[in-house]
Amino acid sequence: MTAHHRIDVSKVGDVTVVRFVDKTVLDESSIHELGQELFGLVDAQNGRKMVLNFSNVEFISSATLGKLIVLDRKVKTLNGRLRMCHIRPEILEVFRITKLDKLFDIRDGESEALAAF
Repeated sequence: MTAHHRIDVSKVGDVTVVRFVDKTVLDESSIHELGQELFGLVDAQNGRKMVLNFSNVEFISSATLGKLIVLDRKVKTLNGRLRMCHIRPEILEVFRITKLDKLFDIRDGESEALAAF
């Protein structure tokens, strides 16, 4: 697999599990690099099954939310499926306010997200 700076990538069966390295994703260069790594991963795997684990993330910007929306569309275009898990309550509240909790498949834990496939 390609070396990543913003994400840790592992496989659980046929599912790619992505854990974010950074606690905050705020500045433009970090957001751009994160997007490149995530989109590259989707391209390399042709969409397929992916879990984004937010256990390390304490804060994300609105621009990061935008990247996640684009990522979700890209995965769905390739007939893949994306799940998210371990999202802190304060971040989950932002997802609810922006109605992104309706767009994304959000699960409490990684095992639950994996089982959803």
